[in-house]
Amino acid sequence: MAFKTPITPRSGLTRRSVLATGAAFTGLAATGLIPQRARAQSRGGTIRVAKGHGQTNDTLDPGSFINGFTVALSYGMHGFLTGVGTDGSLEPSLAESWEADATASSWRFKIRQDVQFHSGKPLTLEDVVVSINHHRGEDSTSAAAPIVAGITDIRTEGNDTVVFDLESGNADFPFVFTDYHLAIMPTKDGEPDWRSGDGCGPYKLVEFNPGVIARFERHTEDWTQERGFFDAVEMLSIVDLNARTTALISGDVQSIDKLDLKTVGLLARRPGININSIAGPQYYTFAAHTDTAPFNDVNVRMALKHAINREELIEKVLFGHGTVGNDNPIGPSYRFHNPDLPQIPYDPDRAKFHLKEAGLDGLNVTLSAADAAFPGAIDAAVLYQNSAKDAGIDLTVNRTPNDGYWADVWLKHPFCAVYWGGRPTEDQIFSTAYASDAAWNETNWSNARFNELLSTARAELDEDKRRQMYYEMQELVTMDGGSVLPMFANFVFANSEEIVHGDMASNYDVDGERWMERWSFA
Repeated sequence: MAFKTPITPRSGLTRRSVLATGAAFTGLAATGLIPQRARAQSRGGTIRVAKGHGQTNDTLDPGSFINGFTVALSYGMHGFLTGVGTDGSLEPSLAESWEADATASSWRFKIRQDVQFHSGKPLTLEDVVVSINHHRGEDSTSAAAPIVAGITDIRTEGNDTVVFDLESGNADFPFVFTDYHLAIMPTKDGEPDWRSGDGCGPYKLVEFNPGVIARFERHTEDWTQERGFFDAVEMLSIVDLNARTTALISGDVQSIDKLDLKTVGLLARRPGININSIAGPQYYTFAAHTDTAPFNDVNVRMALKHAINREELIEKVLFGHGTVGNDNPIGPSYRFHNPDLPQIPYDPDRAKFHLKEAGLDGLNVTLSAADAAFPGAIDAAVLYQNSAKDAGIDLTVNRTPNDGYWADVWLKHPFCAVYWGGRPTEDQIFSTAYASDAAWNETNWSNARFNELLSTARAELDEDKRRQMYYEMQELVTMDGGSVLPMFANFVFANSEEIVHGDMASNYDVDGERWMERWSFA
């Protein structure tokens, strides 16, 4: 294979109990099939999809995957131990079944024996161990490092079992392996061979030109024939919204994401185009570095939270395709969402009070934004600028280029626009973006009580006790954290009517970004 790339070193999961999952899937394992939606789908054809993501500095290292383009690439070409179904439940995949000890601190995963990588290499237990270890250790730069940090040891038993020992119990541990970073890769010289582009997912990667295109062919020797219905896939990075929409209207592509919500109604009237608007855990936020002045003062952070008109953003940016956020990522779709947490309102007088508490008569801050952050991010920043004026806040909007936004702006500029697709569990999103040692802690927030609760809740098997801990964590993030999180945004994307699919997943954008394996042509 020739790769055109510089190679460089819902959740409101309506799910069954995770601890019971292993037993529930033991019988299913004998069939060798992932649970599938009832459907009649034919094989063949080449689907072309335009994504409003992708950067020229993207690589094939799963630990570096950062945007919707690389998420879809990961799920299309790689295999994973477990997966999230369209109903939010946990599914077996490369792991046929799993079971935990009484404390949920040691887990045994039985690995399939009939899996081949695209190169023809059989999947081995070593591949599983080395792939997960790629994200572990003090030297790891992987974005998944926080969610595997609790693993103290990985070992094999016999020829079909991998054992994970944890520093403490984790009732949601099997969900960890659904994360798009934790791809199972072939081993080469004791290291994961991510540079070759080899995988054991439904599609083989045949070309990767970062920020431009990725091409795939169906993996005919896939371990299950209940997925991967296209002969080929072409995924294009088209960050420009107008160009992406025009490509769909002209028939050059069959699906696009990140629609222009201003005109989605008009697009829906065009014959042959279907619009999908699916509520889930996706949220849009403005992240402020809590270790950088003036955001290091909690009163400044609270002033900024009271200075944003959330309902106006839902109306004018999301055009009704979303719900109001309360400055923490656990929305109504999550199992442990706190419905009793008071909503922070738009209140300029309250914002002025907090500025006074900070010793300030007014505030001047710069907010960096680009529509690469989320569709309508510039408009949202301007609306924020306008609403903040009445609170005595002079907010300057720094319009940055779309290309390179995630490399040059996010995590670097002290106040910037961001989108998150959510995660399957409360623990995963908190561990990925809010834990003090998380690589993607975009606000540099560190709260000792929050970190203590995060560790304790993960190991707690009593549901009522866990709920109370997650409730308190949400309150801490809302009242102390650096995220101004005004809205949860529906996943809104469009398909040609040529596309056949079942129920759409809501755990991540575009059918959980598993559209490659789930969709087909009529």
